[in-house]
Amino acid sequence: MSSISRRTFVRGVAATPLFAAAPRPTGAPLRFHAPATAPESVTVNWLEDKPGTNVGSTWGVPWPQGAVPADSPFALATPDGAAVPVQSWPIGYWPDGSLKWSAHALPADAPVHDTYVLRRTTGPAPAAAVTVSDRRDSIVIGTGLIDVVVGRRGEALIRSISRDDTVIARDLRLVSLRQTTADDGDERRTSRERLTSDVRKVTIEQRGPVRAVVKIEGTHRRRGRSWLPFIVRLYFYAGASHVRVVHTFLFDSDGQKEFIAGLGVRVGVPMRDEPYDRHIRISGDGDGLLREAVKGITGLRRDPGAAVRTAQLAGRKLPDPATWDQRVTTRLPLIPAWGDYTLAQLSSEGYTIRKRTKAGHGWIDVDAGRRSSGFGYVGGVSGGLGFGMRDFWQKYPAQLDIRGADTDEATATLWMWSPEAGPMDTRFYHDGLGQDTYPEQLEGLNITYEDYEPGFGTPYGVARTTELTFFALAATPSAPELAALARTVAAPPQIVAPPAHLAAAGAFGGLFKPVDRSAPDRAKIEDRLDFLFDYYRDQAESRHWYGFWNYGDVMHTPDVDRHVWRYDIGGYAWDNSELSPDLWLWFAYLRSGRADIFRFAEAMTRHTGEVDVYHLGQWAGLGTRHGVQHWADSAKQQRISTAVYRRIFYFLTADERVGDLMHELVDSDRTFLALDPLRKIRTEPYTPDPHALSIGLGTDWSGLAAAWLTEWERRGPKAAAAEKKLLATMRTIGRMPNGFVTGSGLYDIDTGEFAVAQKTVSVSHLSAMFGQVEICAELIALVDLPAFEAAWLQYCRLFNATREEQTAETGAHFGNLILKQGHSRLTAYAAARLGDAALAARAWREFNATDGYTDASPWRTTALTGPEVLNPVEDAPWVDTNTTALYGLAAIQNLALLPPA
Repeated sequence: MSSISRRTFVRGVAATPLFAAAPRPTGAPLRFHAPATAPESVTVNWLEDKPGTNVGSTWGVPWPQGAVPADSPFALATPDGAAVPVQSWPIGYWPDGSLKWSAHALPADAPVHDTYVLRRTTGPAPAAAVTVSDRRDSIVIGTGLIDVVVGRRGEALIRSISRDDTVIARDLRLVSLRQTTADDGDERRTSRERLTSDVRKVTIEQRGPVRAVVKIEGTHRRRGRSWLPFIVRLYFYAGASHVRVVHTFLFDSDGQKEFIAGLGVRVGVPMRDEPYDRHIRISGDGDGLLREAVKGITGLRRDPGAAVRTAQLAGRKLPDPATWDQRVTTRLPLIPAWGDYTLAQLSSEGYTIRKRTKAGHGWIDVDAGRRSSGFGYVGGVSGGLGFGMRDFWQKYPAQLDIRGADTDEATATLWMWSPEAGPMDTRFYHDGLGQDTYPEQLEGLNITYEDYEPGFGTPYGVARTTELTFFALAATPSAPELAALARTVAAPPQIVAPPAHLAAAGAFGGLFKPVDRSAPDRAKIEDRLDFLFDYYRDQAESRHWYGFWNYGDVMHTPDVDRHVWRYDIGGYAWDNSELSPDLWLWFAYLRSGRADIFRFAEAMTRHTGEVDVYHLGQWAGLGTRHGVQHWADSAKQQRISTAVYRRIFYFLTADERVGDLMHELVDSDRTFLALDPLRKIRTEPYTPDPHALSIGLGTDWSGLAAAWLTEWERRGPKAAAAEKKLLATMRTIGRMPNGFVTGSGLYDIDTGEFAVAQKTVSVSHLSAMFGQVEICAELIALVDLPAFEAAWLQYCRLFNATREEQTAETGAHFGNLILKQGHSRLTAYAAARLGDAALAARAWREFNATDGYTDASPWRTTALTGPEVLNPVEDAPWVDTNTTALYGLAAIQNLALLPPA
């Protein structure tokens, strides 16, 4: 596929010549009718294999329109009919008020089965429910196993975690290290200051009985300086021994004059046992585990006895030293106590562990490995704290610290940015190259595909979310138990609804069906879909697409000469959701139920929703086009921030943080007052007018519509305004003589209406490729607005039609368009809605024999090794992300909408 130029796109949107009117077909299209009934039960299952450790799980289930009352009760049972407590709540509604999506929570003390049966009936309450007690300056949450005190003000987010009236941990707070120079030379003259969390607001979002959620907001503060606003959610499940922490920080710096030199979560752990009964555990590769005592009695010159040594290695309480070999007992004070440990994962390919007795003394190398799962334990036979960070090595540089384990209170710190890695460098990567004017910048776009503009390559306002877990343990667990906890942190057990139910309920516009290999042609397409996902999964590994800011994204285009992806060439580097790889992955999961696709898509959702979008500042609500750095390009647009890329993950998991991200976008129409997306190519003066904003009917409107739709169906705080604007834009698009073919319209922020334009033609190959297909399918299934549907079906029919057909209906042809394979799904949608067999046949021809991937594509990789490449890799230089995402979406949706070719 030829490279897609933003310049070509924006010129296409801006061009609006007038043509004579031509009538649009007015016949009422055929309509899908949602089933009037829903199944009485749904069998749900774990995403991966049945977990060894149940820590609770939350998941979403869709229901057909009009079939389930909004207040419907639910019950959960094992396959043999035994009742299991469950908490249920609505997270999405159909316009008629019926339930569209329900969310459910499984308690941590529930029996673990391969599957569960969710029924639409009343179920039992949990035996040990989560309790939430409000106090004047704190909130106390009890799970039945632990009690957690959350502070309403001050430095500590969690004041204490107790188990059986014993304080296991206290004063959990956030820490950041701020540095004002970047240390570019050999000589380092830097100073760092430590800032800690300052809690400003605490909200109880859910009170049980199975699941409770507390949201904490604040900043990092020291003396007069406040920076890095944070949003932290604490999750509690009935019967759980742990607290799940979802940590988000917002980068409120321009990244030029101050730098993050460390970012972490720190907690105190009281140490009550004798030093020889205190234990350190740190996870390595896989189930690998470092097992040590603060004061070790193994390997000594004198042997305390086999039973004593075995007990210490197992983490059990040792016999009275009076029973040991006295040659050891009398010399216990002469054995060093190792109080400090550090594991530093400074790349995706290696970590080191070292220890020392105490501050002021030398570090001793312990060992090294490749990829730590990021889990540790400090404590003793009378209790201790397990702590871990998800995606630890994937989001390097990360670090685990244990300090003072030989004292009355140890501290454990999970560093999301390791202090040993050096300052986080977010400065722009070049000096501008003399691109001071719009014409010069457009020339730059023509050579490196980067849309540069001074001052636009700033990280101010981006964010990052990290998941952490803290376990209050009654004693030092066995090695297998600790390995199981480490696996749980790395891949939290997730319950899911099966693909057949997701499809039958009409989820996400009905644009997918379960994988079907029953016919040879379909099996061929399925094999190619598998090939493409497997290739990207393996490329992430072999090309090392990891790191704090990068993990979750993929590259845009390969460099066929260097046998690398174009990581250093302008807009060809990080993809930043260009042409909807997020949707390709989620639709691939919805129809297959594959765990590896879910996890890949989940990481992308976490990344693209946080890192590629601004959450603070003048561009809040806009995302950044693809580039060498995720915030480098000057094109700040709705097409990247769009809620359509977050919706699927949200409804499958009820994740509150992703819900925040979509809610942030409800008022993002106001960003068009702050930034004109067509500023570089306008030929006439333009001043943004809140009552006549120039907004494209493609990538701009679809992004706004996705946010409004999501707020409306979630019944969010701004649902009424969102509904008003969504329906007003739909009505007025339907009134335009050429509907979506018009290209853009003048929008009134107050009324939500577009001014009805004259009959114009302005069509871009990009307009529908950033979620508009998916949003329009959902809207047409939700809202009975025939004129809007007719406008969308016209666009779907005509994009890949002949020039003569385009001209006859709209007054002009659409020019030289590309992405015909990706647009075959528009033809397929029109064919399905209209019951048009000729359109269906045309859609398959467009899919199989236009641009994009075809039978003539190689459909294989080539093994490359050194010295031709740096690392061994399976290379497919004919694969790029634009084509892959569109082939994947077209294949999935065509298979769902059309009969076999």
